[in-house]
Amino acid sequence: MRPIAGTAAAALVLIALAGPAPAQGDDARPETTWGELKGSVAGDRPLADGTGVVGLEAPKRAEDAAIVPVTVRIALPEGDPRRVRALTLVVDENPSPVVGTITFAEGQSRFDLSTRIRVNSYSYVRAIAETEDGALYMTKAYVKAAGGCSAPAVKDPAEAKANLGQMRFRAFAERGEAQVQVRHPNYSGLQMDQVTRLYTPAWFVESLSVRQGDTPLFTMTGGISISEDPTFRFSYADTGAPVTVAAKDTEGRRFTRTFPAGRGS
Repeated sequence: MRPIAGTAAAALVLIALAGPAPAQGDDARPETTWGELKGSVAGDRPLADGTGVVGLEAPKRAEDAAIVPVTVRIALPEGDPRRVRALTLVVDENPSPVVGTITFAEGQSRFDLSTRIRVNSYSYVRAIAETEDGALYMTKAYVKAAGGCSAPAVKDPAEAKANLGQMRFRAFAERGEAQVQVRHPNYSGLQMDQVTRLYTPAWFVESLSVRQGDTPLFTMTGGISISEDPTFRFSYADTGAPVTVAAKDTEGRRFTRTFPAGRGS
């Protein structure tokens, strides 16, 4: 199953850079950029109202534009035969609008996933769910944040490289959740080195998969809009099987670690 973002990443960057100035007022919420992006993200498929299929939680005003928390919830009504096989996050006004696509080996009717993203200017954030029959459902939230893609990395480059690829896994059995984190600077390509005054080349985790025993839980393909040290909290039930996390970055480095069932590190 192909992610709906397709291969239009370069075109999306150009569209976003050429888009309108960010909205500043409470009521100024243009969707001009989305009108230009929609074809690259969804093709010619219609986008139905996502109410009752996919929910999106994001702050109206972010405290830190470089680590904006977002939660996507698949919440199909009980008895609904549809299943969601992919989720795509989009930030209209980001230089690379498609944040990432989460795919499931088996369709989901109930699933929560939270992560942290960069938001470069006042923008709509969109969650698009694709069901197993290929239908698309969208919900959106308006987020006031600016400068997230160009904000300097928190960690020193030497420290970031020393801890590169380290992984953490924690299970929260009482909440039915788990969390994985991969230590990686996830450079956006828009951040300036404060010493050399040159832009740091883009370097980020482009894929991540989580497996419970032999069962795939989800796979993520992402871009520059995922925050430093990519972190994902997701629906999880402890079956007694170990959890394996595998990631690959844009320089071809691969990181894999297996965690014993019900334990974190």
